[in-house]
Amino acid sequence: QVQLVESGGELVQAGGSLRLSCAASGGTFSAYNMGWFRQAPGKEREFVAAISWRGASTYYADSVKGRFTISRDNAKNTVYLQMNSLKPEDTAIYYCAATRRGFTPPQTMGIIRYDYWGQGTQVTVSS
Repeated sequence: QVQLVESGGELVQAGGSLRLSCAASGGTFSAYNMGWFRQAPGKEREFVAAISWRGASTYYADSVKGRFTISRDNAKNTVYLQMNSLKPEDTAIYYCAATRRGFTPPQTMGIIRYDYWGQGTQVTVSS
């Protein structure tokens, strides 16, 4: 069983950048495909990005494509989300998640495919 801890969220102005990190422990990190999700106030949790266990494949929601980049460092048991050109609508709690199910977009976007979740980190983008 893997434990996940996100960090890096903060208040940033529109147009700015942030890098979120998600540190994993308690499992074989390289065995998991990883995802980032977000949940804004009053809205359902939604998929942001995913990366395969070796980092060879990535997949993004249309709303963040070209602005966000997911990456991982298996030696550090960490997955990252680089967020550029941030918009106020990116304001949300960001969660990382892990799954041992196959990396098969677009099914990879499904929340139910992920078995382990972090506690989330708040990202606020001011206009």
